[in-house]
Amino acid sequence: MSKPTTDLLPILVIAANGKTGRRVADRLEALGRDVRRASRSGATTFDWNDRSTWRAALAGVDAAYVVYSPDLAVPEAPAAIEAFAELSRELGVRRLVLLSGRGEEEAQRCERIVQTSGVEWTVVRASWFAQNFDEGAFTELVAAGELALPADDVLEPFVDVDDIADVVVAALTEERHHGEVYEVTGPRLMTFADAVADISNAIGRDVRYVTIPREAFVNGLQQAGLPNAQVELLDYLFTTVLDGRNASLADGVQRALGRAPRDVRDYARDAAARGAWAPRVNA
Repeated sequence: MSKPTTDLLPILVIAANGKTGRRVADRLEALGRDVRRASRSGATTFDWNDRSTWRAALAGVDAAYVVYSPDLAVPEAPAAIEAFAELSRELGVRRLVLLSGRGEEEAQRCERIVQTSGVEWTVVRASWFAQNFDEGAFTELVAAGELALPADDVLEPFVDVDDIADVVVAALTEERHHGEVYEVTGPRLMTFADAVADISNAIGRDVRYVTIPREAFVNGLQQAGLPNAQVELLDYLFTTVLDGRNASLADGVQRALGRAPRDVRDYARDAAARGAWAPRVNA
């Protein structure tokens, strides 16, 4: 019996219900690819904290989109990524595409593990997601008209998750991306206040941005009932990664796709059009 061609084998998408995973899986299926959507509660069970779920998810796949939760910066990540890469090689997975964090030294340690794993690899190293404003913890705050964060005039090149998904899909399905590290950013350096102003203009009503101390931010997250792991991650991002280290543009989208990245204004216009920040109406 002949071996199946790689374009007939499934592609594993981890965190398939997440911001990037959902988009990657949808795009792959639109291309006619067989997608194995994996998550802790999906048809294909995958849990980074339960290694007994890994083998079945990886068995028989050609490639995998690797999204580590909660973040590659946490202490448990390197050991998990190493074990995952070893199992991928053992099972004959041909290619891994790793979502990584821009400016995170801990994440880059995980990148090196994948790069030396013995399988084909691509790293997609992303800056702050624009979609954090409408698909994350900040959605209701923006809708309510005020976003308060511990970031003042630091510049960040917010990247559209749709651009990330396009780069990932190209890396999973095309041969020319093996061995590439794509740093993906938006086309413009902006403060958080700038991004909120674009959102305010898109929805046609005032949204204020307020800078607050770190302690007040953490206390607010805890009082809102966010899990400790998510609070710690957000605190890390705002106090460590958002220190100006990412205040530069990168060409990853252009190199991978041959086009410019989307601007926050485009993201805000599209999100507003679908009602992302529509005020809640009490029943």
